[in-house]
Amino acid sequence: MRRIALVTLVVDDYDEAIRFYTGAIGFRLAEDTPRPDGSRWVVVEPGTPGSGTGLLLARAKGETQAARVGDQTGGRVGFFLHTDDFTRDHARMTAAGVTFLEDPRREAYGTVAVFQDLYGNRWDLLQPAG
Repeated sequence: MRRIALVTLVVDDYDEAIRFYTGAIGFRLAEDTPRPDGSRWVVVEPGTPGSGTGLLLARAKGETQAARVGDQTGGRVGFFLHTDDFTRDHARMTAAGVTFLEDPRREAYGTVAVFQDLYGNRWDLLQPAG
């Protein structure tokens, strides 16, 4: 079996990113390990271990990486968070201060709304149809 295990998300600060993704979004902290070079290996996941692709939160190094924080996909939705209960998760995330860029809408593929993370990266919160 093959699957994408991790996707790197470049962030300004490990701890603020951990707080946002575990608090506001509801992910769990899967790993936070110091590295010899002073960086950290920080992984957050949306569910139970092995249930989906995790995010490797990587602190930006240098101007080139820092310029990518919050704009890793050129303004497009780059991340898709599936849920089995859109109403529950939308309400919880809104109460936690997550910025939704549109009202929820129903599409042929499900219920969806675009939100942004603490850096401005765009995400879909999506409950697939069916």
